[in-house]
Amino acid sequence: MGYTTPTPIQEMAIPVVLQGKDLIACAQTGTGKTASYLLPVLHKIAEADEGHKTTALILAPTRELAQQIDQQVEGLAYFTGLSSIAVYGGGDGIVYEQQRRGIQNKVDILIATPGRLIAHLTSGILKLDQIKYLILDEADRMLDMGFMGDIMRIIRDIPVHRQTLLFSATMPGPIRKLANSILKHPEQINLATSQPAEGINQQIYKVHNDQKSKLVVKLLKEGNYTSTIIFANTKDEVKRLSRELKSAHVKSSAFHSDFEQAEREQILLDFKNRELPVIIGTDALSRGIDVEGIDLVINYDVPSDPEDYIHRIGRTARAETTGTAITLVNERDNRKLKTIEEMIGRSIEENVLPPELGESPVFKEHKPGKKRNNNRKQFRNKKKNPNQKSA
Repeated sequence: MGYTTPTPIQEMAIPVVLQGKDLIACAQTGTGKTASYLLPVLHKIAEADEGHKTTALILAPTRELAQQIDQQVEGLAYFTGLSSIAVYGGGDGIVYEQQRRGIQNKVDILIATPGRLIAHLTSGILKLDQIKYLILDEADRMLDMGFMGDIMRIIRDIPVHRQTLLFSATMPGPIRKLANSILKHPEQINLATSQPAEGINQQIYKVHNDQKSKLVVKLLKEGNYTSTIIFANTKDEVKRLSRELKSAHVKSSAFHSDFEQAEREQILLDFKNRELPVIIGTDALSRGIDVEGIDLVINYDVPSDPEDYIHRIGRTARAETTGTAITLVNERDNRKLKTIEEMIGRSIEENVLPPELGESPVFKEHKPGKKRNNNRKQFRNKKKNPNQKSA
């Protein structure tokens, strides 16, 4: 496939997995973590040659990620004869039937979202008694989405004697608790989760709200970008921006939960095939979409969580390539920007707003403590002299 050198997570994780040890690995998106568990697990399954049975289960938070892992299995296992299937919700009856047949045919590797996997378990067609390898990919995202109960329900059906691998972009308390309950004496790998890839050129523009869409149109029309993801904080904002870009004759598409599953899959396929140059979505797109060659990420809104900033801009500069990440910052979001800069340990370069868009805002430095004290003092003065006018 043209790869000759492992990424750091692959170099550290593959030997651990081959030794049969449990693993908890914390690595940011775009570092090649999927291959870091697929390659050694595929090797071990092929080496064991135990016949026709499902021995590996990979749990993923979203159908898009499950599909992408399945595609990677197909590529990496092409000459091994090993099989896989992605099991996820949101499809029609035909998709469900295809999944059911794949399960009954006992594919070697089962990749699934927790909810749909439990549906197949409950129906009685799926047994997990032969599982030897359990992988939780993007475990933090699964917990964020409320899958903790489903994960524990699934694990009850899996043999105790197994190898468990847990991969997560962040390592908050609930993930540690989960790891302690399902892993046995795990090896740990932690690769600078709160730092963007070095190949990302990070930039900001300070803007008024009414300048945002005009700036995005200008960047897309005048910049030499072939593949762009734009992130907004809400679905309504995604829809509105999509309408504005289409009005400006920018070829683009929104990506959100109102679309049918088949529509979402077609949008992602068109984007991957370079038939769709711009895709607009919320943080649901920031994880799991594995598309090479994305050269621009625009944060239309600053994310509330600085970790989400890392995930968003991590869609570009993957696998040691380079890319650009531009964040639009209004006065309300200035404090979020400061939090992001504190986390990454440096200031992000500010660009000058094109003059035809008007002047950039000048942000006030908020000093909440002092302001509250002044307000209290003014309130006390008013009590003493009710006729005194405010300045």
